[in-house]
Amino acid sequence: MLPLLLSLTLLQPVFEIASVKPVKLQTDSYMINLGRTNHGELTLGNATLADCLKFAYSLNDNIQLSGPEWINRKGEVIFDITGKADPATTREQLKLMLRTLLTERFQITLHREQRQASYLALTQSKKGLRMEETDPALPGNIDNVFHLGHIDSKGVYLSVLATVLSRFMHQPVLDMTGLEGRYVVKLEWSAETMEGSSESNKPSIYSALQDQLGLKLESRKGPIEVLVIDSAVQSPLAN
Repeated sequence: MLPLLLSLTLLQPVFEIASVKPVKLQTDSYMINLGRTNHGELTLGNATLADCLKFAYSLNDNIQLSGPEWINRKGEVIFDITGKADPATTREQLKLMLRTLLTERFQITLHREQRQASYLALTQSKKGLRMEETDPALPGNIDNVFHLGHIDSKGVYLSVLATVLSRFMHQPVLDMTGLEGRYVVKLEWSAETMEGSSESNKPSIYSALQDQLGLKLESRKGPIEVLVIDSAVQSPLAN
């Protein structure tokens, strides 16, 4: 009889070609690819295992993920991952394939549980959206500008936007918009203080989201589902 982990994995969708490669940084500054999909190809670069898991399971913040300390060790334990499937494969199907790949290569066992947490919920404003959905014909590997105080993208998923805001604000931001598509996002706010600054003549992030995009941040506290990594190997199985 096959081990339970292996037998379950064999039932899951898989990439036609896949690579998981540990990488070492050459400098103190590096670019992170938090996950891109384009015509059946998925890539992550300079990413921690936590980054990869968050993308695979559509998690916005570290509070939704628990596990060994090393999975979050940015700049130290990082990986380049690529997976290729049929060009018609959807983004959600590619994420399922990534789950299978990570489970196999890192020998992951996990479970889910509910935990109490404080967080910011990214929701739609009652006044309506003020951004347009991206043309579906545009490729999935659009270059995005994510700078503190300035975000410019011709096509970004709001789950990715929530992840970026979470890093800028040093608070958990969870995407609760219910919007699945990619959107054109141009956002300007005060980078001097996340509450706004009279010197900069720019709005706070809260005002900017509502006035420029038709989105809202709400402080909430309550149970959220957490993905708990029970075990994983730091050196993935070879390609």
